Amino acid sequence: MNIASFLLPKVEVSYLHDQMTVRQGLEKLRRSGYSAIPVIDGEDRYVGVVSEGDFLWNILEYNERIEKITKKGLEKLTLRDIIQSGRIQAVCIDTDMEQLLGQAQYQNFVPVIDDRNVFIGIITRGDIIKYFVKKQLESVKD
Repeated sequence: MNIASFLLPKVEVSYLHDQMTVRQGLEKLRRSGYSAIPVIDGEDRYVGVVSEGDFLWNILEYNERIEKITKKGLEKLTLRDIIQSGRIQAVCIDTDMEQLLGQAQYQNFVPVIDDRNVFIGIITRGDIIKYFVKKQLESVKD
């Protein structure tokens, strides 16, 4: 099964750029309504995923180094400074569904890249689960 049929393309996905400030990233994450969001670089290559927890823990760590957290202070850090690259691995567009399922256990979505590591979209865990449920039901009928 080709995973491209499950792809939610980049134009329909919220994402952040790695050179955004922490403040900009937090504001965009809040507007998106999601708890985690993909991050790309200036050439649209996938960098990683940043979550609410990443923001929280890094702001708390930053607060230990300064006296007071301010919105202005959050403009000194970029997303590149706080992201944990490699924690959420992207899959290539030619990945099979079984491998995709393995990745989906760690995140509500799986980032998808092309062969140049360019971010092209996501596949949601819900869509993956629906696929396997449908496949299971079809095998029971046979």
